[in-house]
Amino acid sequence: MKLIREIRRIATPNGVQKLIILSPADRSHPVPGILWIHGGGYMTGMAAMVYASCGRMLAKKYGAVVVSPGYRQAWKKPYPAAMEDCYAALEYLSDHTEELGVRKDQLIVGGESAGGGLAAAVCLAARDRGKIPVAFQIPLYPMLDCYDTPSSRDNHGRNWNTRKNHWGWRHYLGKLYGTTPIPKYASPSRETDYAGLPPAYTYVLDGEPFLDETLTYIRHLQEAGVDAAVDVYHGNFHGFDALFWQERAKKAKQELCRRYAERFAGPETPHSV
Repeated sequence: MKLIREIRRIATPNGVQKLIILSPADRSHPVPGILWIHGGGYMTGMAAMVYASCGRMLAKKYGAVVVSPGYRQAWKKPYPAAMEDCYAALEYLSDHTEELGVRKDQLIVGGESAGGGLAAAVCLAARDRGKIPVAFQIPLYPMLDCYDTPSSRDNHGRNWNTRKNHWGWRHYLGKLYGTTPIPKYASPSRETDYAGLPPAYTYVLDGEPFLDETLTYIRHLQEAGVDAAVDVYHGNFHGFDALFWQERAKKAKQELCRRYAERFAGPETPHSV
């Protein structure tokens, strides 16, 4: 499917933020809207990473509208800057559903790594503030827990490891690093009440740092009665789904597409796989 790219700069309480918006060129009715948040350990990355993301894949396969925010990174401004920027982008998507051709009851929040952690935080904020109904969340191998877990402690995985994880959290939390309590919007693993959060799907590798916090997040959602699922693949290359030629990456993306299609590619959405 052909996508149209548009760059917008929106005013937020924290200044001007860049958004990249991908929309299907041919659309006869409102479609799901996806806020897709890039990764980078809260320290690196850019909105343009959406072009190589699962967010773009869903837009291209199913005709969704995808919004990618250029949120402030921790080396410029620590928490809560990134989370509030991403929430402002969700507000923009929600406030402009008619203009963008998006269904207000089919808003989705997703992202990879730190973007997955921000996706979870945005979903928490959306539930708590009670203004924006999020229909689904896709926090892929998310960076959720500022404290070491069994899988993030002494981890020497490829592309991300314990040393880099501490580096990312130290800069993102700023003066909060090493203190207690840590706000749940900074580290979603600090949440204790998962009721009312949107359904979730994710995947993660069994040798990467974020295995345990991903499994714990999904378990907490399930225990709160939320429809949530995770698939675990073998390996230790964080961000493995970018290795599109590998079978495990293909399988992971196929399963993500299947889960998405079950919810959002019904008879009212013509661009199913």
